[in-house]
Amino acid sequence: MKKFAYITLLFVPLFFSSYASASEVNIYSYRQPFLIEPLTTAFTNKTGIKVNTVYLRKGMIERMKAEGKRSPADVVLTVDISRLSALVEAELTQQVNSDQLSRNVPSKYRDPAGHWFGLTIRARIIYASNERVKNGEIVKYEELADPKWKGRICIRSGLNAYNLALTSAIIHHHGEDYAIEWLKGLKKNLARKPQGNDRAQVKAIWAGECDLSIGNTYYMGKMLKDPEQTDWAKSVNIVFPTFENGGTHVNVSGIGMARFSPNKDNALKLMEFLSSGEAQEIYATANFEYPIAPGTQVDDLVKSWGDFDADAVNLMTIAKLRKRALELTEIVDFDG
Repeated sequence: MKKFAYITLLFVPLFFSSYASASEVNIYSYRQPFLIEPLTTAFTNKTGIKVNTVYLRKGMIERMKAEGKRSPADVVLTVDISRLSALVEAELTQQVNSDQLSRNVPSKYRDPAGHWFGLTIRARIIYASNERVKNGEIVKYEELADPKWKGRICIRSGLNAYNLALTSAIIHHHGEDYAIEWLKGLKKNLARKPQGNDRAQVKAIWAGECDLSIGNTYYMGKMLKDPEQTDWAKSVNIVFPTFENGGTHVNVSGIGMARFSPNKDNALKLMEFLSSGEAQEIYATANFEYPIAPGTQVDDLVKSWGDFDADAVNLMTIAKLRKRALELTEIVDFDG
């Protein structure tokens, strides 16, 4: 079985070798095909360039390393700053210089060295019971560690990438000593051991197990569109907390050019198109996220959740603190 898996991996680049042509471009994506199909279709209609998408649930770095210079990947598309920075650290991306990308993507949502560019953002917010939590009762991330919330908070694993990014932001704003005490205080306030995904925490609020949870904004949209989860969504209000000396923590969906892209010209055209206001609005609407290009409009449903001021820190700064955030989370045995 091991030999078969190895042989299969060896021949993957050969199978895609025909995609190195003047009329095609290849995406390796952690996002499901149906979420990006409207974008790739619009790009093909506009340019005549065919887009081939390889959807990967996990293991993008391992696959690209194994493929090496024979990799057919032109563009990588993923979510979470940690995944984007991991691709950069693994030397699987290349620097891109583009005035159009720089105009469309604010500086805090792109790599200063040009290895990745954000397309849309989502906020890491608080879901609060609309029956048991008063408006304005919690407005800061720091307050999640306040003893008044003891036994009232639900959260997924502290080792999850989204929560590690939030902890990284806490370190950035307050330092490591504060962050470890914040993690301890938050752990003491949990109603149960960390488990499930973001939607599972909102379900727990609906079921009366807790009063607050931490989650990404787009899960509200997903729950409202699912008849089985609509009641969960209607049981909570969205709170856009801020840091005491900053704004609301956000994460990003982004793109980069693969290091060994066989279709560099087409890859750049695709990246520039994906960064355009037109494409960002399509992408953001499909994913219940926020476009970031100047002059873009937020989907009406997403807009109905309220406004917020995103934290000003460059996300690459947050990514560099991820390792320490992981270590602190393990030190306090957050999931234990």
